Amino acid sequence: MTITRWDPFRSAVGSQNRVNFLLRVLNEGQKADAAASFVPAVDIYEDAQKVVLKLEVPGVDEKNLDIRVENRTLTVKGERKFEAEEKEQNFHRIERRYGSFFRAFTLPTTVDTDSVQANYNAGVLKLELTKKPEAQPRQIKINADSEKKVEAGEKVEEPELAGAR
Repeated sequence: MTITRWDPFRSAVGSQNRVNFLLRVLNEGQKADAAASFVPAVDIYEDAQKVVLKLEVPGVDEKNLDIRVENRTLTVKGERKFEAEEKEQNFHRIERRYGSFFRAFTLPTTVDTDSVQANYNAGVLKLELTKKPEAQPRQIKINADSEKKVEAGEKVEEPELAGAR
Protein backbone atom coordinates (compact mmCIF):
# COMPACT_ATOMS: atom_id res chain seq x y z
CA MET A 1 0.00 0.00 0.00
CA THR A 2 1.36 3.38 -1.07
CA ILE A 3 0.83 6.49 1.04
CA THR A 4 -0.01 9.59 -1.00
CA ARG A 5 0.45 12.99 0.50
CA TRP A 6 -2.72 15.11 0.33
CA ASP A 7 -2.33 18.68 -1.00
CA PRO A 8 -5.41 20.79 -0.20
CA PHE A 9 -4.41 23.46 -2.74
CA ARG A 10 -3.98 21.15 -5.76
CA SER A 11 -7.60 21.55 -6.86
CA ALA A 12 -7.51 25.32 -6.28
CA VAL A 13 -4.50 25.71 -8.58
CA GLY A 14 -6.26 23.66 -11.25
CA SER A 15 -9.37 25.84 -10.99
CA GLN A 16 -7.28 28.98 -11.26
CA ASN A 17 -5.57 27.69 -14.39
CA ARG A 18 -8.95 26.94 -16.00
CA VAL A 19 -10.26 30.45 -15.21
CA ASN A 20 -7.07 32.04 -16.58
CA PHE A 21 -7.44 30.00 -19.78
CA LEU A 22 -11.05 31.15 -20.22
CA LEU A 23 -10.11 34.79 -19.68
CA ARG A 24 -7.32 34.51 -22.26
CA VAL A 25 -9.74 33.02 -24.80
CA LEU A 26 -12.25 35.82 -24.19
CA ASN A 27 -9.60 38.54 -24.55
CA GLU A 28 -8.21 37.20 -27.85
CA GLY A 29 -11.12 38.70 -29.77
CA GLN A 30 -10.48 42.22 -28.45
CA LYS A 31 -8.14 44.77 -29.93
CA ALA A 32 -4.75 45.25 -28.31
CA ASP A 33 -5.72 48.85 -27.47
CA ALA A 34 -8.68 47.72 -25.37
CA ALA A 35 -6.51 45.63 -23.07
CA ALA A 36 -4.12 48.54 -22.54
CA SER A 37 -6.71 51.30 -22.09
CA PHE A 38 -7.46 52.81 -18.73
CA VAL A 39 -10.37 54.43 -16.94
CA PRO A 40 -9.47 57.57 -14.99
CA ALA A 41 -10.69 57.80 -11.42
CA VAL A 42 -13.32 60.46 -10.75
CA ASP A 43 -14.59 62.29 -7.65
CA ILE A 44 -18.05 63.87 -7.85
CA TYR A 45 -19.43 66.23 -5.24
CA GLU A 46 -21.90 69.07 -5.06
CA ASP A 47 -22.74 72.10 -2.98
CA ALA A 48 -25.65 74.52 -3.09
CA GLN A 49 -24.46 76.29 -6.26
CA LYS A 50 -22.71 73.67 -8.40
CA VAL A 51 -21.78 70.06 -9.15
CA VAL A 52 -18.04 69.34 -9.46
CA LEU A 53 -16.26 66.42 -11.16
CA LYS A 54 -12.54 65.83 -10.75
CA LEU A 55 -10.91 63.30 -13.09
CA GLU A 56 -7.36 62.04 -12.62
CA VAL A 57 -5.74 62.14 -16.04
CA PRO A 58 -1.99 62.54 -15.45
CA GLY A 59 0.14 62.39 -18.56
CA VAL A 60 -2.78 63.29 -20.83
CA ASP A 61 -2.12 66.37 -22.92
CA GLU A 62 -4.81 69.04 -22.70
CA LYS A 63 -5.34 68.93 -26.48
CA ASN A 64 -6.09 65.18 -26.26
CA LEU A 65 -9.17 65.78 -24.07
CA ASP A 66 -12.66 66.12 -25.52
CA ILE A 67 -15.49 67.28 -23.22
CA ARG A 68 -19.09 67.45 -24.45
CA VAL A 69 -22.58 67.92 -23.02
CA GLU A 70 -25.49 66.51 -25.00
CA ASN A 71 -29.01 65.65 -23.78
CA ARG A 72 -28.09 65.82 -20.09
CA THR A 73 -25.08 63.53 -20.68
CA LEU A 74 -21.55 64.76 -19.98
CA THR A 75 -18.87 62.82 -21.87
CA VAL A 76 -15.13 63.03 -21.38
CA LYS A 77 -12.86 61.36 -23.94
CA GLY A 78 -9.12 61.37 -24.05
CA GLU A 79 -5.96 59.50 -24.83
CA ARG A 80 -2.68 58.97 -23.03
CA LYS A 81 -0.04 58.18 -25.62
CA PHE A 82 2.99 55.98 -25.08
CA GLU A 83 6.14 58.03 -25.64
CA ALA A 84 7.89 56.93 -28.85
CA GLU A 85 11.42 57.69 -27.63
CA GLU A 86 10.90 55.52 -24.56
CA LYS A 87 9.99 52.44 -26.66
CA GLU A 88 13.66 51.88 -27.41
CA GLN A 89 14.52 51.51 -23.75
CA ASN A 90 14.79 48.07 -22.22
CA PHE A 91 11.84 48.18 -19.87
CA HIS A 92 11.71 45.80 -16.95
CA ARG A 93 8.09 46.58 -16.18
CA ILE A 94 5.32 48.80 -17.58
CA GLU A 95 2.49 49.30 -15.11
CA ARG A 96 1.07 52.63 -16.25
CA ARG A 97 -1.90 52.34 -18.61
CA TYR A 98 -1.92 53.93 -22.04
CA GLY A 99 -4.53 54.31 -24.71
CA SER A 100 -7.88 56.01 -25.03
CA PHE A 101 -10.60 56.37 -22.43
CA PHE A 102 -14.25 57.37 -22.36
CA ARG A 103 -16.40 58.37 -19.38
CA ALA A 104 -20.09 59.35 -19.52
CA PHE A 105 -22.15 60.89 -16.72
CA THR A 106 -25.89 61.54 -16.64
CA LEU A 107 -26.51 65.03 -15.33
CA PRO A 108 -29.39 65.88 -12.99
CA THR A 109 -32.09 68.22 -14.27
CA THR A 110 -30.98 70.83 -11.72
CA VAL A 111 -27.73 71.49 -13.64
CA ASP A 112 -27.48 74.30 -16.20
CA THR A 113 -25.79 72.53 -19.13
CA ASP A 114 -24.92 75.86 -20.77
CA SER A 115 -22.55 76.90 -17.97
CA VAL A 116 -19.86 74.21 -17.76
CA GLN A 117 -16.34 75.27 -16.85
CA ALA A 118 -13.28 73.05 -17.34
CA ASN A 119 -9.84 73.54 -15.74
CA TYR A 120 -6.82 71.29 -16.14
CA ASN A 121 -4.03 71.52 -13.58
CA ALA A 122 -1.36 69.04 -12.44
CA GLY A 123 -3.03 66.07 -14.12
CA VAL A 124 -6.48 66.76 -12.66
CA LEU A 125 -9.37 67.78 -14.91
CA LYS A 126 -11.91 69.78 -12.90
CA LEU A 127 -15.39 70.29 -14.37
CA GLU A 128 -17.77 72.69 -12.64
CA LEU A 129 -21.44 72.60 -13.59
CA THR A 130 -23.53 75.44 -12.18
CA LYS A 131 -27.00 74.62 -10.92
CA LYS A 132 -30.03 76.39 -12.38
CA PRO A 133 -31.17 79.42 -10.37
CA GLU A 134 -34.46 77.73 -9.42
CA ALA A 135 -32.51 74.75 -8.03
CA GLN A 136 -30.28 76.88 -5.82
CA PRO A 137 -31.40 77.47 -2.25
CA ARG A 138 -32.81 80.87 -1.45
CA GLN A 139 -33.66 82.53 1.80
CA ILE A 140 -37.27 83.52 2.37
CA LYS A 141 -37.86 86.75 4.26
CA ILE A 142 -40.46 86.61 7.01
CA ASN A 143 -42.96 89.47 6.98
CA ALA A 144 -43.78 90.83 10.43
CA ASP A 145 -46.82 92.93 9.43
CA SER A 146 -49.26 91.24 11.84
CA GLU A 147 -47.44 92.36 14.99
CA LYS A 148 -48.89 95.30 16.95
CA LYS A 149 -46.53 97.96 18.11
CA VAL A 150 -46.69 98.52 21.85
CA GLU A 151 -46.16 101.99 23.30
CA ALA A 152 -44.08 102.35 26.45
CA GLY A 153 -46.17 101.75 29.57
CA GLU A 154 -49.09 100.19 27.65
CA LYS A 155 -50.46 96.91 29.01
CA VAL A 156 -50.28 93.95 26.62
CA GLU A 157 -53.01 91.34 26.75
CA GLU A 158 -51.78 87.80 26.27
CA PRO A 159 -54.12 85.38 24.52
CA GLU A 160 -55.44 82.72 26.83
CA LEU A 161 -54.54 79.18 25.89
CA ALA A 162 -57.12 76.47 26.40
CA GLY A 163 -56.28 74.38 29.45
CA ALA A 164 -53.33 76.52 30.51
CA ARG A 165 -53.47 78.13 34.02
